[in-house]
Order: sequence, then C-alpha cells, then structure tokens
Amino acid sequence: MIDWWAFVQVAVASLAVTAIVVSAYSFGLRLLASSGRAPLVEPASFTDAITVITPEEAKAAAKRQKKARKKNPLSDAQKRMALWGAYACFSVAGLAVLYGIYLIVPYFHH
Repeated sequence: MIDWWAFVQVAVASLAVTAIVVSAYSFGLRLLASSGRAPLVEPASFTDAITVITPEEAKAAAKRQKKARKKNPLSDAQKRMALWGAYACFSVAGLAVLYGIYLIVPYFHH
C-alpha cells in the first residue's frame, strides 16, 4: 500500500528545494552582473560540430560587457557587496546540492 502522505511530503520538499536552488543560483548571477563581472562565455568550437558563437560575436559581446561595466551606477562598495552576495548565493546553491547528494548516497551514512 502506498503511503500518500509521505509521497506528498517528498513531492513538496523536492519542489521547495528545487525552487530555492534555482532562485539562489539565478539571484547569484544577477548580483554577479550587477557587480560588473557579468559572465562571458567564450566561443566553443568543436571538430565536426556547430560553433556556438562566432569570434566576431564574441568580440561584440565583450565590447558590450565592457561598455555596460562603465555605465554601472553602483559605487565600488556597492559592487563589492553585490559580488559577496553573489558568492553567498552560489554557496547556498552549491551546499544544497551537496546536501542532496549526501542524502541520496548511502555510503555517507555510516
């Protein structure tokens, strides 16, 4: 017989933790961009595969990033706080993932 109450508890907990991890990571990315360190992904080209972005597009993106960094209205202290906030958000997301792995792998429960 299925314990439906336990099933509902697991489903709700899974959705809640997923929302927390995704929110922490996305908020961390937003704070990282606010601090003036927007992540820039270099073009990826592989043998016999499609190039994700051309070198010209990468140069244009780097130029836009540099221009946006100059237009940032935050003070240096505010940028530093945003960067530390981004690190904190990434830490929360990472620790939640590590805790989930700890819960799943029985080897860690000795």
